[in-house]
Formats: sequence, C-alpha cells, structure tokens
Amino acid sequence: MYVGTQIPARNDTDFEQWAQLGVTNVSSDPPGIASSWTRDDLARHREKLESYGITLDMVQIPLSSALVPDEFNAPNIILANDPERDREIEIVQNIIRWCGEVGIPSARYNLYIIGIPRTEREPGRGGSSNDTFRWAKIDQNAPPTVAGIVDENEYWERIDYFLERVVPVAEESKVRIACHPHDPYTPDGYMGVTRVLGTIDGMKKFVQMHESPYHGLNFCQGTVTEMLDDPGEEIADVIRWFGSREKIFNVHFRNIRGHKLDFMESFPDEGSIDFSEIIKVYQEVGYKYMLMPDHVPWISGEDRMGTAFAFCYGYITALLQSIGEPRRQAWVTKGP
Repeated sequence: MYVGTQIPARNDTDFEQWAQLGVTNVSSDPPGIASSWTRDDLARHREKLESYGITLDMVQIPLSSALVPDEFNAPNIILANDPERDREIEIVQNIIRWCGEVGIPSARYNLYIIGIPRTEREPGRGGSSNDTFRWAKIDQNAPPTVAGIVDENEYWERIDYFLERVVPVAEESKVRIACHPHDPYTPDGYMGVTRVLGTIDGMKKFVQMHESPYHGLNFCQGTVTEMLDDPGEEIADVIRWFGSREKIFNVHFRNIRGHKLDFMESFPDEGSIDFSEIIKVYQEVGYKYMLMPDHVPWISGEDRMGTAFAFCYGYITALLQSIGEPRRQAWVTKGP
C-alpha cells in the first residue's frame, strides 16, 4: 500500500508538488464535464500525469456525493428516471471500458441522494476549523429532497439495477469499481431516505450483490467510523471483514473524534482511531492500494487546505515506513 490523493489539482504546480512529496499515485480526472469524456481524454490525462512521475490509479465516474446535476453526477441513475437512467448508465459503462483500454485500473463512485449532511463547523486543535455532525443539532424533520420518499427496498432496487448493468462491464474490462459508503449514518427516513450504505450490514450486503473481484468499496475509514458506537474498538474488525475478502479498492484514511451521530472530523493523529495501530490491520489483510487523506480541517494561512493535506501525506508516509511498506517514488524534474 502507498500514499495517494484525490484532491483536484489547481494547476500543474500541484502535480510537481505531489511528486516532490512522494505522492506518486492519485485519483485524478481529465478536464471537462465527466459525462462528455472520451477515450482520448482519459489517455491524454494518464500520459500527462506520467510525465510528472505520477501514476493514475483511479478516476471518478459521474456519480458524485451530490444529487443536483454537476459535472460528476448522473442523477437519473439514483432517481430511477427512465429512459434517462439507461442513457447515463451507458456513459458510465463507456468510461469503465475506456479506463481498461488506456490502462487506468480503477474508478470510484457514489450512490447518494441526500449528500453529506453536517452541522456548523467547530474549532479544533489550535483553532482549526473542523466539520461536525451533531444529530441533536440537526433539523430532524427536514423535508425530502427532489427524490421524495425512498425506503430501504426501493433504494436496494435502484442499486441492484445499476450493479446488474455495470459490474459485468467492469469485470470484462478488468477495472475495479469502488463505491463510497453513505456519509454519515442517519436514522431511517431522514429527509425521506433510508441510507442503505450507511451501516456495516448494508455495506456487507452491497459487496455480495453481483459478486465480482472488480466490485468493491472506496473504503472511507472516516465514514465507516461514523457508523460505529465505539470506533476505537470496532473499526479493526470491520477492516478485517472487507479486507480479507479483497473488497477494499481505495482507503480514505481519515479520522474523527466521537462516534455515531456525534462527531468532529479531525487530523489523523488526534481522533478516536489510533492510526499507528490500524495501519497494521490493513497490512494484515494484504491491502495493496492507496491510502489517501480526506476531509482535512481548515487551518490558518494562505493555503489552508494544501498545507493541511501536506501534513497528512507526510504522516501517512511515516506510518507506512514504520511497518516496512514500500513507497513508490519517481524522479521527474518537470512536466510537459
């Protein structure tokens, strides 16, 4: 396993900085609207990253954490609106095929309806600004979204419809497709939706549907931790269950302070999970892909996100070295 990132590059200097920091494996997307990508767009993007010594491990197919249309969303897939749903699934199928053809080994996606609910930000270490979720502060009677009422059975039917058409394409193309769980867990019916991928049992059911070595998880450790009553005690066995079945295709290696329905997002070294111990569990199950930071606190200065992510890259790299994991390096002085 090795350090990675999925943060969009602001400019080509970010590619240079990643290579200089040893972040030489990434999830990164070609310019433009995802639903309009072509095979050549993906090939050119991979080649550009390689010119910086960076390997393109993954792209985001157009299913984002938002419901409203944006460049990384195909809303009719999860809304089950026909015939637009089939047209959007065809776009996803084509992107997966092209990834296989141009040598991009994996793709990530979300199956969200209500996005990522959070309460107001709170001060963290040294006055950082951190995302929180306090169920007691949530409007628990918030109205449904444009999706209306979506119960457990309906949500599973929509997921099954998608997987039935996409998993065979991933298998044929030998491209791993990695789904992000629902962030965070919310009680059934919140905003009209029962979030079936917001529980460990739901995640287990998901990876066993249309079972394939190319169908698994973008395993957001932070999101999974948000499902647990006692994260420090429970998370290791969750990793073992999915990792031993080779269903973890990417890891968002992030931490929280708290537990289900009451937490603050935190830096990796200060939360409810001891990262120096939990990284050994990933090694134990033979996990072999990226560990990437995500949802970092905002800190002071002109580059509040970039500096915070740089801290996380170094922290993850040090943890990998502490357990003898190899770290990929490339020596390229500049891009094209």
